[in-house]
Formats: sequence, structure tokens, C-alpha cells
Amino acid sequence: MEFVGSTLMATYAHPKPTPTNFLPAISTMASSYKNHFPHYSLTHSLSLPWRPSTYYKVAAITPTLAPFSKGSQGLTQSKMLPFVSNRTALFTRYTPDDWYKSNLTNYKDSETSRHSAERLRVDTSRMIQDREQQTRKTQSEITKNLGERVNDIIFWKSELNHEIDEMIGETNALTDMKKRLERALAETEGPLQVAEECLLHREKRMGIDLVHDDVEKQLLTEVDVIKSCQERMRRHLDKAIAQLASDRAAQHELEKDLADKQTAHRIDDKCHHLRNTSDGISYYRGVERVDATISVPESWAKFTDDNILRSQSERTASSKLRDDIENLLVVTANEMWNQFNKVNVAFTNRIAETADAKNKIQAHLAKTLQEIFQTEMTIEAIRKAIRDKGPPLKVAHTRLDERTRRPNVELCRDSAQLRLVNEVHEIDDTIQSLQQRLRDAEDTLQMLVHTKSNLEHDLAVKANSLFIDQEKCMGMRKTFPNTLRLVGYT
Repeated sequence: MEFVGSTLMATYAHPKPTPTNFLPAISTMASSYKNHFPHYSLTHSLSLPWRPSTYYKVAAITPTLAPFSKGSQGLTQSKMLPFVSNRTALFTRYTPDDWYKSNLTNYKDSETSRHSAERLRVDTSRMIQDREQQTRKTQSEITKNLGERVNDIIFWKSELNHEIDEMIGETNALTDMKKRLERALAETEGPLQVAEECLLHREKRMGIDLVHDDVEKQLLTEVDVIKSCQERMRRHLDKAIAQLASDRAAQHELEKDLADKQTAHRIDDKCHHLRNTSDGISYYRGVERVDATISVPESWAKFTDDNILRSQSERTASSKLRDDIENLLVVTANEMWNQFNKVNVAFTNRIAETADAKNKIQAHLAKTLQEIFQTEMTIEAIRKAIRDKGPPLKVAHTRLDERTRRPNVELCRDSAQLRLVNEVHEIDDTIQSLQQRLRDAEDTLQMLVHTKSNLEHDLAVKANSLFIDQEKCMGMRKTFPNTLRLVGYT
């Protein structure tokens, strides 16, 4: 059974106008295959260049005839060909020219479609290759950039590690110097206590020996020198503590920066080694629109460079402070030792002077005792002489008294009478002279006894002063620390 005229109702059977040229323009072809089909983005599985069968699966569309009702909806009763059910009816619908023209038109349309499809296929293949090359080039450049970034991070990591090692060494050196300074400061307490105790002991001197002598001046100077050294040590100790805090702060910044660099190095190194076949790669939609960066390469490098410069500046200041502390320890040790020697020399001289004065006092005391003994002997001799004048005086008095009993004219002032009177006066004058000498001798004896008392007191004072200076003070000063301990070494 054959349907006549029904094929004209199919939409694809209508003849297309014959183009003026055998091949359409390229722009027309481009627009035809660009706009004829809607654009569908290929999925990840269909965009793989090593699976060409997928393209055929997408293009494999089974053509079907449109329903008869759809194709005839736009035709009126007058446009529709009459249905001829009788084959005996003879009439001509098309001419042979129409038939040849239709075939020729179909051939040209087929050729045009094939050229368009070929052009589309070639252009698509070229685009795929170009995009593939561009993608590979871009990925290679990004991999190269990541490698350069990893190298930059490695460089700054090495710089940070080197600076951290230097800072740790400097911090340890400054800590050791601080401990030396603390030990040296503690060692000054002993000499200061000794000097102050020497001053207190010398306050126990007696009498005239409480003199503001050279020893006391040197002791006061020693106290001032030690306190001045302690004050300078405390100032440098405070500076060392502050510098250690600055060093540790700079080291903390370096270590924090290094930890960030290590994390960034791990991440960038992982990104640098990622490939299309690597495990763990996935889609993260919208991640390219997220900008979480807070620095640029210049500020990134400057941040680490500033940290290193700050650390170097702190290390320079720390090294200078260590040199200052070292010089301070040497200077203070020399000052204290020099003053210690001056005090000892002053003590030695004073002890020699006191010992000499003591020896002289002892000599004078011995002479005074001898003189007292002689004076006592003289007094005893004077007293004996006075006693010895008693009998002669009694004899003279008795004779005169007896001669006064002569009778009458016998009471004559003869030479014997005159001589007796003169003898009595002479003996009285002698007794008076001896008594005056006795009083003078007794006064001299009292003076000698007083001198003896003074000498004995002065001798006790000198002995006390000599004991204080020689035994107590110089005995304590034998424990003065040596130079190594004064500069902080144990």
C-alpha cells in the first residue's frame, strides 16, 4: 500500500531555497552551527580527551518522524492535497526537473551540512587542543610559580633558622653574663659588710685614739666605692633583664614566623606536587571568588625581613650590653681591689704607728716607775734627815735651857751662848729646808704617779686600738674575695 502525497506533510520534506553559491559563507556556517544547537557544558567525564566515544554517544540521536497531527496543524483545507485513493486517477504533481532539482538541492544541503559538521569538528578539535595546551601551560606556569614560592619559603626558613640559632646563642650568652653579674653583685656584700664592721669596731676605740685618721677615711671611701659598684651592677642587671625580655620577644616572633613558614611550606609543597592523577583532588565551587590573602609578596618578604632585622638589632644591643657588663665587672673589681689595698696599707701604717706609740709609752712608763722609786727613796732620805736633826736640836735647846740657870753675872753672852743660839737657828733653818724639800719631793711623787696613771691609761688605749686594728679588722679583711670571684666566676 502506498500513500500518495502524505510525505509532503513532513517538515523535513519541504524544499529549501537554492543558495546562490554552492558553499555557504564561513560566517554563515559559523553562526549556523553555533546557534543551531543549544550550548551544553560537558561534564567532567565527557570532557576527557582520551574517550572519543563519548562524543558519539552525545550525538547519537535517533531521528523519528513527527506526528501527522503536528505536521498538519498549520495547513488549511485548501492547502492540503486531496487524498487520492484510486490509482486510476492520472494527474502530474511534479515535473522531472523538479525531481532533479530536489535531488540536487538535497545533495547540496547534505554537502553543506557535512562541510559545516566537518568545520565544526575541526574547529572543535583545534579548540580542544588549544585549550588543552593552554591548560597544560597554565598549570605548568602555576607549578613553576609554586616551586619558586617553595624556594622562597625555604630561603626565608633557612634565614629564620640561622637567625634563631644566633639569637638562642646570644640569649644564652647574655643569660650567662647576667648570672656572672648576679654572682659578682653577691660577692660585693662580703667586702661591704667587712668595711662597715671595721668602722663599727673602730668606734670602740677609747680616748684620744678616736681620731678621724687615714684608716677611717679609706674605710669610708671603700664603703662608697663598693656601694657605687653595686649601684652600677644593679643598673646593668636591670638592663640585662630588659634585654633578655627583648631578645625572647624577638625570638618568639622569629619562631612564630618560622612556624607559619613551615605550615606554608608544607601546603605549597603539597600543591606543587599535585598532578591531574593525584589523589585527594576535588571540586570546590566558588573557591576562586574567596580572597583570604592579607599580604603581597613584597609585604610578605618585608615582614620576615623586618623580624630578622629586629632580631639582629636586638642581638647587636645584647652583644654591646655583654661587653659593657664585662668591662664593668673588670672595672669594679679593680676599683674594689685598689681601695681594699689602700685600706690595708692605711691599716698597716696605723698599726705600726700605734705599736710604736705603745712601745714609747711603755718605755716612758718604765722610766716613770723608776723615777717614782727614786723619788720615794729621796723622800724617805729627807724624812730620815729631818729625824736626824732632832737630837742635835734637842741638845742645843737643852744647853741653852741649862745655861739660863746660871746665877747672876754668870749669865754672860759669851761665844758659847752665841754659838748655841746660832746652832739652834741653823738647825731650824735646816729642818725648814728639809721639810720644804720633802714637800717638793712629795709633789713630784704625786706628779709622777699621775703621769704613771696617764701612761698606763694611754697604754691601755693603744693596746685596745692595736687589738681592734690588728686583730679584729685585719683578721676580717683576710677573707676578701679574689679577682675571679669579683668578676662573677666561681
